[in-house]
Amino acid sequence: MHTVVRGAGAIGLTVLLLTAATGCQGDGSFAAEPEQAPPAIGTATGLAAQQLDWHACAAPTNAQGNGTAPAADWQCATLKVPLDHSKPDGTTIGLALIRSRAKDEQHRIGSLLFNFGGPGASGVATLPALGATYASLNSRYDLVSFDPRGVGASAGVTCLDDRAMDESTAADSTPDTPGAVKALDEGNARFVAACEHNSGAVLPYVDTESAARDMDLMRQVLGDRKLSYFGISYGTQLGGVYAHLFPQHVGRMVLDSVVDPTKDPQQSALGQAQGFQLALGDFMKACAAQAGAACPTGAGGDEGTAKVVALVQKLAQSPLPTSQGRQLTENLAVTGIAGALYSTETWPALAAGLTEATEQGTGDTLLRLADALNGRDAQGHYTNLNAANRAISCVDARQRYSDQDVQQQLPQFRAASPVFGPYTAWGLTGCTGWPVPGKAARPEVSAPGAAPILVVGTTGDPATPVEGARAMAQQLGAGVGVAVTLQGEGHGGYNTGNPCLKQIVDAYLLDGTVPANGKTCS
Repeated sequence: MHTVVRGAGAIGLTVLLLTAATGCQGDGSFAAEPEQAPPAIGTATGLAAQQLDWHACAAPTNAQGNGTAPAADWQCATLKVPLDHSKPDGTTIGLALIRSRAKDEQHRIGSLLFNFGGPGASGVATLPALGATYASLNSRYDLVSFDPRGVGASAGVTCLDDRAMDESTAADSTPDTPGAVKALDEGNARFVAACEHNSGAVLPYVDTESAARDMDLMRQVLGDRKLSYFGISYGTQLGGVYAHLFPQHVGRMVLDSVVDPTKDPQQSALGQAQGFQLALGDFMKACAAQAGAACPTGAGGDEGTAKVVALVQKLAQSPLPTSQGRQLTENLAVTGIAGALYSTETWPALAAGLTEATEQGTGDTLLRLADALNGRDAQGHYTNLNAANRAISCVDARQRYSDQDVQQQLPQFRAASPVFGPYTAWGLTGCTGWPVPGKAARPEVSAPGAAPILVVGTTGDPATPVEGARAMAQQLGAGVGVAVTLQGEGHGGYNTGNPCLKQIVDAYLLDGTVPANGKTCS
């Protein structure tokens, strides 16, 4: 989940980590003003009656993440939606869709729509990569995902080219001098100008409310009376906004690793700094227990944090070489460390990367971790995840933060996390100068009258702290939000394979069994 808008090297892109863990920042996003009544989707255009042309899928594009074409049981199609939902008879754009048909046709429930977060993650590329995780659900559901507007093959936002992205991800994003602050501001301005130059026409329309309206049109075209939905990370924000706009159309909905809808961007950034620091502490504790004195962060705790801070500060002055010919900078190192904290499966890589950096003086492993989080492949091509993330986040969130705002808040952020606090704080300036005004201060997710929605939080989640799930369940409303807590580590509860949580979610989605509110799995 990309909670903080910062340069291209932002912390927390859910799908990049999930893909890496099986083979992953931000603020989420913000809905339109709650007092605005949602107008119905126009049907004069006939868009609700369109027939999808399902066909064999091509390999993912650079913007989607590259790779090979999915297996033959996956099909792709393009859905036409209004660019501007207030003008349903106007210009349309195409949304890229992918599906795997239900294996048990006789007992098919309908379509189960997935969003894997970001915002900016390509569902078309991600769902097949994670298909085995959802095999039990594929028995009775068509598994369906999509590239949201502005993402991947769906009118994808384009900003910097690959070479400029390399420069952006490596650049200093925690300035300590007036000159460094100026350089950061200039880098942000170049990113914004590139987005406006290359994608200015679509930037006003990549907001989360528009994406939610797209999903309701998708529901109709797929032939479902109600929307069944599985949202992860930013996908929980999208699901909550959908529930607010269309409570009568909510079917069975799971929101896993939840963005806190009660927090503004500054509060979200601070919470994420605390979350990553908590996860780093848990990693260090496990490392010390397993490796003892060989653990690169020693006994953990304050000692371990000091070791990581010392490494980061050293890299600010002297970046490390890598076999790629690129350097591991301070910014890339922190990005790589953050990326590894999304899952216990990547903790060994983090230990190896820290050892490599501190003892061998090379940065290959941490650079690979950073590239995975930044959406960079081995050939140097980037997905459009960072571009889409910033575009969606900045059109959703009304707040614009100045350098002075950040400098005033830095002590609080450093106290929350000596490692991650400065990065999440300075990331708040990412929307400054954005050419499209933001829509709202906070999201509106209240959904009175909606069917029960399962809201899953994990106690050790670094990117979306567990408190967000509790807040979302409360904001959805009494009788709607049903909170389930997983006592564990990582971002994304269901994909950990925890038997208790899997049983609860599967029983809810397949049989309609709603668990008791407050259920806990360990």
